[in-house]
Amino acid sequence: MKIQESAENYLESILMISERKGDVRSIDIVNELEFSKPSVSIAMKNLRENGYILVDKDGYITLTDKGMEIAAKMYERHKLFSKLFVSLGVSEATASKDACRVEHILSDETYAAIKKVLKEKGLVE
Repeated sequence: MKIQESAENYLESILMISERKGDVRSIDIVNELEFSKPSVSIAMKNLRENGYILVDKDGYITLTDKGMEIAAKMYERHKLFSKLFVSLGVSEATASKDACRVEHILSDETYAAIKKVLKEKGLVE
């Protein structure tokens, strides 16, 4: 199932925050993405209703298996493209921003081909 880029970004952010901090709350996502509290609240409601996240009674957010699958895919792509762009001489900040855009638009086929070539050249694991 294809979901919107914004939902992919939210799921990826939840994964990144959870790896960094452990627990994730809406305010962490607000701070990470620099979005408004109401925007994040609406997004979390939509993600919860569509089965991508769980929110416990204390407001802690966890990814469901369905959400984790998408988040991990986006995060893997983000890391690969960031690393590639930095290896080309792009600053880390710009590489991260550009990777965030590219990770959503490439087909699985094109991504797999790029990843294969980079692996063969020893640029990624």
